[in-house]
Amino acid sequence: MPRPRTARRTAAATALCAALIVPLAAGCGGGSGDEASGSGKKTTIKVLAAASLTDVFKKAGAAYEKAHPDTVVKFSYAGSQQLAAQVEQDFPADALVTADTRTMDGLKGRTGTPVTIAHNRLVIATGKGNPKKVMDLKDLTDSKLKVVLAAPEVPVGRYSQQVLDKQHLKVKPVSQEQDVRGVLSKVELGEADAGIVYATDAKTAPDKVDAVPVPDDQNAVAAYPAATLKVSEHKKQADSFVKWLRSAKAQQILRDAGFQKP
Repeated sequence: MPRPRTARRTAAATALCAALIVPLAAGCGGGSGDEASGSGKKTTIKVLAAASLTDVFKKAGAAYEKAHPDTVVKFSYAGSQQLAAQVEQDFPADALVTADTRTMDGLKGRTGTPVTIAHNRLVIATGKGNPKKVMDLKDLTDSKLKVVLAAPEVPVGRYSQQVLDKQHLKVKPVSQEQDVRGVLSKVELGEADAGIVYATDAKTAPDKVDAVPVPDDQNAVAAYPAATLKVSEHKKQADSFVKWLRSAKAQQILRDAGFQKP
């Protein structure tokens, strides 16, 4: 018998907290979030962010810290559904950025007012050179093709199913991953012939994968909302970071990474 939804989310949050590496290790132990810096202190804010933001937020975080030398930004990346599980367990973090509005909307009462910082679209990722000659969504129905998708509870998995259903296509994936980077990794390693990912994720591995575009009339638009968490002990700094994500500087960093304007 399947476990209740709350139990599943509790287990997911516990497992994810245990697995967190350096950036949020202090968060699992309930650290103060302040660290010495010369004669003063810097405030550390912890941001839970969708896996598809991994590369671009490294650059965004560095730019923010340069403009705000009194603040350190540390990120924890995972599938949006895993981040939501953490938030529901009052995980000690300051801000949240998801890859869909549905997940963020499900956390009303635990966040401030969300703001959309970017949009994204889907592409089909294939091995470099597209050896299986995948040209469109219909090709993914070929039973001889090893296709990997994200799990249906993951935003990119849900978007993928939406576009396939819209075209009345049935695809049997060889695996379903817990975030978009899991899908991309399977294709990069040659464990899958193709997978549906965000355009920005395919762009991070140009030497390992090709991106087959999905026409706009068949595609789905992913929205990325950001919000301060009500459990934050540094709301002023978290609010500042969330607001900055809509600034000209942050938006240029997002555009350069392939994200579309909000």
